[in-house]
Amino acid sequence: MNANVKLAPPAATTPAADAAPSRLSRIGTRLQQILLQDLLPPLVILLLLGLFWELLCSGAGAALPPPSQVLSDTWELIIDPFYDNGGNDVGLAWQLLASLQRVALGYLLAVAAGVALGVLIGQSDWAMRGLDPLFQVLRTVPPLAWLPLSLAGFQDSHPSAIFVIFITAIWPIIINTSVGIRNIPQDYRNVAQVLQLNAWEYFRTIMLPAAAPYIFTGLRIGVGLSWLAIIAAEMLIGGVGIGFFIWDAWNASRISDIILALIYIGIVGFCLDRLVAFVGQRITRGIPAA
Repeated sequence: MNANVKLAPPAATTPAADAAPSRLSRIGTRLQQILLQDLLPPLVILLLLGLFWELLCSGAGAALPPPSQVLSDTWELIIDPFYDNGGNDVGLAWQLLASLQRVALGYLLAVAAGVALGVLIGQSDWAMRGLDPLFQVLRTVPPLAWLPLSLAGFQDSHPSAIFVIFITAIWPIIINTSVGIRNIPQDYRNVAQVLQLNAWEYFRTIMLPAAAPYIFTGLRIGVGLSWLAIIAAEMLIGGVGIGFFIWDAWNASRISDIILALIYIGIVGFCLDRLVAFVGQRITRGIPAA
């Protein structure tokens, strides 16, 4: 062998080559954790509940249909949620969208008014003494008790439903916002005085970030109550909406349609809560509760 021939050193592994398998491994591990810890337990529980429901309601004298019958009875509603035959005869997707539109309008009005009133009560002792007893009384009134009054005032079912949403959602927003404002640490207020912040700067840089965890707690409670209230209100006011769909199905003895609508209502309510929680986490990230 020629003594002058030298063996080439082994090729060094580049950082990029190592990073790709490592990143894929982390993604695979994370997906496995999500499957085993987050998805599998509720799926197992749902399967067990479905089997129990099927066994319980499969007898001849059962008052409610089993899941297999619900699926067969509502299959057309499931596969075609966007049909529109005119009037109130529309698919479940349109029913849900009509309800969500009312909830969105009433809820956004409640957010604007509730945060403003919560800030006022949290900042002013006089407003706290004057308004808090009134709010504590009004918030105990059931939402549907406002419906006849709103119908008499607006003379229209659509704004009346929006008012019911507004009056339902506003109380937890006011209460949690005022608590958050009152729990702003004194050190934050002292910094604002040292920096001589004006009212808008203090509100934007001190007040809102410090009270944001409390505010979003109220927003999550409010959106859940809004979704509950609109379903009940639509049963009374009629028209297009998932609440009226349930009432109409009851009058026609379509129990399977009611069960399907309840499943959709629960899924939408869960998504609304998670949406507000996600926005709150993004905004309050890194901000500890006062």
